[in-house]
Amino acid sequence: MADDQRKVCFVVMGFGKKTDYESGRTLDMDATYEAIIRPAVVAAGMRCIRADEITHSGLIDMPMYDMLLRSELVIADISTGNVNAVYELGVRHALRPHSTIIIKESAGRLSFDLNHVSTLHYEHLGADIGHREALRARLALGKLIDSVMAEHKADSPVYTFLPRLRQPRLNDDKYEALLSQAESMHGQLSGHLSAGNQALRADQFNQAASAFAAAEQLKPGDPSIVQKLALATYKSQLPSSGAALSAGIAVIAALDPEGSNDPETLGIAGAMHKQRWQLQHDRADLETAIRYYGRGFVLRRDYYNGENLATCYDFRSGIQSDAAQSMYDSMSATKVRQELIEQLTAAMAAPSFEERSDRKWMHATLANCYFALGRIDEGAQQEHAFVQQAPEQWERDSFAAGKQAALHSAARTTK
Repeated sequence: MADDQRKVCFVVMGFGKKTDYESGRTLDMDATYEAIIRPAVVAAGMRCIRADEITHSGLIDMPMYDMLLRSELVIADISTGNVNAVYELGVRHALRPHSTIIIKESAGRLSFDLNHVSTLHYEHLGADIGHREALRARLALGKLIDSVMAEHKADSPVYTFLPRLRQPRLNDDKYEALLSQAESMHGQLSGHLSAGNQALRADQFNQAASAFAAAEQLKPGDPSIVQKLALATYKSQLPSSGAALSAGIAVIAALDPEGSNDPETLGIAGAMHKQRWQLQHDRADLETAIRYYGRGFVLRRDYYNGENLATCYDFRSGIQSDAAQSMYDSMSATKVRQELIEQLTAAMAAPSFEERSDRKWMHATLANCYFALGRIDEGAQQEHAFVQQAPEQWERDSFAAGKQAALHSAARTTK
């Protein structure tokens, strides 16, 4: 696209699912980009280049600086206090006096001095963004882009307080090649991720693993890709269930689950150790699963980790040689489920619940909590609501396994 004369919008933001450590919420930054930012930029008639699409060897090197200087517009999403995004925003403010837009998810707090800068807010519902909120934010961003590009008012604190400072300039050598390379990378990466997600939905886990492995080669070590690669790897059950679990555990090790507070990493790592314990009955796997799930629930109140933590407490209760320890685990499982019922019931009562993309899993988790506590009718109602969301077959299988464990727990408790 060497003859593309459109102005360039450079987007700096996180990639994949990121945790806001102030609130403990997980936000899908890809959803923000695909549902809000990119459509608004394209509708404004501009080329949209995302920071992670720039291939470079260092943390911030010449191509990144080049884009921050030359791009006619920069949009910086600083949700979750992303250090790279905030740093790149600072570089942009130092390089250009105007045409920079800051956006962030509304619930997070700024822990740095940007409260005086105009910021566009949007809202995540769960990890994702609801349709109505995405449309509202997209239209609002589009109007802001039109205004910023037409007025060219100073929005950089650097140039506001140093009004005589002059903007640096470079020639255009290799700039177009950099843009084309970024657009090409976006197409390749999006293609691999789309193929992997489609294969996951079709229960073709081996194909999904191949697609995510190809994506990981383009973005080595990216947490959201590594998580999906680990998930697809262990669910493939190839060449055997045990080998696939061990391979998946090796993949997720790149994200250091022992030291991680990311609920997605902890949930996937915990699931693999839980399933390997069920297969091989090595207590070390069960203890590891409890440790991972426990951190994900206690620190982040993540309901997936919470449900599985309760299940693993039940498993351990059944193998304890000491009656008091067995009772402690059983009571711990009950307490976690009661907390989950309170948490999920409140979330479902919120006006925005129907906009959440994870509502089927909320119904599934609530159903299994009720089943485990012997509240069968309430569990059946939530199971029906889960089925009404048309889950994929692997999602139905996952729910069925959880239900079986929950009913077994209820049977043990009533003895």
